[in-house]
Amino acid sequence: MRGAHARSGVPGAWRPTLAIVETQQIIQSLSYITWVLLGSLALGSFALTWLLRQVTDAAAGFLGFSAFLAGLTGLAWLATDWGLPLPSELAIESGAALDEPRRAAIALFVALSILASFRMRRGGEARWLGVVAVAAGVAALALAAGGWAGGEPLAVPLLVQLLALAVVTGGSMAAVVLAHWYLVTPRISERPLVLSTRILFWAIVVQLLLYGTWLATGTPGGEPFAALTGPNAAFVWLRLVVGLLFPLALVWMAWKTALSRSMESATGLLYIEFALVMASTIVASGLALAEGLLV
Repeated sequence: MRGAHARSGVPGAWRPTLAIVETQQIIQSLSYITWVLLGSLALGSFALTWLLRQVTDAAAGFLGFSAFLAGLTGLAWLATDWGLPLPSELAIESGAALDEPRRAAIALFVALSILASFRMRRGGEARWLGVVAVAAGVAALALAAGGWAGGEPLAVPLLVQLLALAVVTGGSMAAVVLAHWYLVTPRISERPLVLSTRILFWAIVVQLLLYGTWLATGTPGGEPFAALTGPNAAFVWLRLVVGLLFPLALVWMAWKTALSRSMESATGLLYIEFALVMASTIVASGLALAEGLLV
């Protein structure tokens, strides 16, 4: 992993060079953050939608719409992948050898998720279509982590981080769509929303455990807990308080309100939780890809 901050050897001339490098870093990091955000939304929302089809009586209209939305988001994910710049100013490698396999995995995810959406809309389970679609999405994240880590041991922790972001971010989007469904069809079973909020609650708990693990072990290659007081401390604390603790409290409240069929309250809570999770994902992916810091 690497980061670059170039300075000129001429006295008094290094500031413009540094400014250019920092601008390039921002532009490059935004492209990769967008990739992570779109991939998380697409994979996580489809995975939760597919799971709800297998184990609950979720409405066919919601299932078809949410799976199709995941496929459309996957198309944007694929388009972003084609436009990724060389990460010369980031803490990751280009991983160019894995570009084509990664794009093929994303394309397969898109095709299967859209096909599965039509199956679920018509009442089908799309069981194996969903399994292969989720596997393709996970493979895309694995290929990204392996390529961007440049063969270093960070590949596995980075993949774990990307998977956790996908479950929470995409799951939050699917839960918001599901909650909206209750506002127009209030008599449908509350079980899908109760299960969704429970899954999100425990997924955020896992993220908190990962946050503590990364800090306590200094992953990658740092001193334990140094990130709490380092140059990125503000973002590290923001990730904890605004991106993990607040969403955890909100999704717990949404879980309880869904149990009592207070669906309007649950919808409002999930909207706020989704906004915070989106911001948290942006911060976490930015720190990971631009600074090589997992939180």
